[in-house]
Amino acid sequence: MSRRLAIVFILLFSLAGIRPAPASESPLIAVASGMQFAIREIVTAFKQDADIEVRITLGASGKLFRQIESNAPFEMYLAADDALVQKLVATKRTRGPGVVIARGRLAIFTPSNSALTPDPMLRGLAGALAADRVKKFAIANPRHAPYGQKAREALQSAGLWESLEDKLVIGENVAQAAQFAVSGVAQGGIVAHSLLATERTSHQGQYALLPEAWHRPILHSMVLLKNSDATTMAFFEYLKSPKAQQILSGYGFTPEF
Repeated sequence: MSRRLAIVFILLFSLAGIRPAPASESPLIAVASGMQFAIREIVTAFKQDADIEVRITLGASGKLFRQIESNAPFEMYLAADDALVQKLVATKRTRGPGVVIARGRLAIFTPSNSALTPDPMLRGLAGALAADRVKKFAIANPRHAPYGQKAREALQSAGLWESLEDKLVIGENVAQAAQFAVSGVAQGGIVAHSLLATERTSHQGQYALLPEAWHRPILHSMVLLKNSDATTMAFFEYLKSPKAQQILSGYGFTPEF
């Protein structure tokens, strides 16, 4: 592929009766922080394949959503909650429908020096709570971070939310919550599996995946915003490609294409 890829999408827009903005040199994409490692690798691959730069802004999906509502200059939104994308579609802030590209997973992580042992059913956490051995435990903010919302749901399913609530260290987004857990600021945390399935965390502790039945699905969804252009559309389509989907799979996501 080359920069001609953008021209192809200009023609596609024209055939569909859509008038996109002139192709930008480097579109600005709002991305949920749980996808930060995967999206950076995809952006690098896209640059190599299409010779197009893509800029990303990372944050909690809810905060990015509110910035878009306030007319932030993003051209595409990649959220960890499909419901937020659908709200933008319903209020006509998008160019076309949203697309779910991957499902995320929750995992409990404990650093190497922690007294906690991670397990899928959170029995170790339950035992440590009963013995009053848990002082700080990290999750993302449930008010605006989908991974924080789902962490709360999982803890409620395990019957641990009430006993753990006053010990929580709240990250503004799931990446910050993971940092709290990995660095040892907290004795552990429930965060995105995608932030743990990397070499940089593999030697700093251990983790276990939580049952998906304990919470609503974590659907990473993308949508083109009103000011998107042909270059942004090229990246939008690239995220559906086998190469991008393979990268997502490598970070623990379940691809949807």
